[in-house]
Amino acid sequence: MLKISHLTKKYGEKVAVNDLSLEIKPGEIYGFIGHNGAGKTTTIKSVVGILGFEEGTIEIDGQSIKTNPIECKKKIAYIPDNPDLFDYMSGIKYLNFIADVFSVSAEDRQIRIRKYADAFELTSDLAQPISSYSHGMKQKLAIIAAWIHNPKLIIMDEPFVGLDPKASHLLKEMMRELCNEGGAIFFSTHVLEVAEKLCDKVAIIKNGSLIKSGTMSEVKGDSSLENVFLELEEEKNPEA
Repeated sequence: MLKISHLTKKYGEKVAVNDLSLEIKPGEIYGFIGHNGAGKTTTIKSVVGILGFEEGTIEIDGQSIKTNPIECKKKIAYIPDNPDLFDYMSGIKYLNFIADVFSVSAEDRQIRIRKYADAFELTSDLAQPISSYSHGMKQKLAIIAAWIHNPKLIIMDEPFVGLDPKASHLLKEMMRELCNEGGAIFFSTHVLEVAEKLCDKVAIIKNGSLIKSGTMSEVKGDSSLENVFLELEEEKNPEA
């Protein structure tokens, strides 16, 4: 579903992502973890076509994000770490705008908006301007917008930040449901307990380089994901 091969991204002389290779297959929830500044967001923005990159390839469902960006973007949804929505729109106008972009039929959008807005307890607020929404409400709206066109791949940067426990639980259920239907999820998180319980596979990145990846059992063994992450950090920083 998503294949990253030898991705390198630089900002001037600084190497933000260094020769990164990952593959996310249909049916997988894939966690992407690392400290602040490790290269997670840069990788994600490269995957969704926001950032260009110097070396390597990124393929979504067999197509290159560089050479076929429109076709790739039809198949994905992206939720950034801080959703910048159109504040002057109402929630319902924003959802209809996204549905229009992805050519979702009137019947399908109505069913999906009702289903997810009710689940997130946002229905009564959809007529209000997004500018009046709290961060958590904006996050919920962004999640509904991501699911509205039934994408094959959903890419999220810290999706649980700002969500209340009930909304977090619902999002986890939605992620698993999408993957059970043959989709895939690639998301970054600092909440290692969530990653450990939710993810089929995980990758740990540090200073732009992949330091460990695989199934959750392969990565953590008999330990916890948090302990493995901290041990790997110490190994890379012996003087710390």
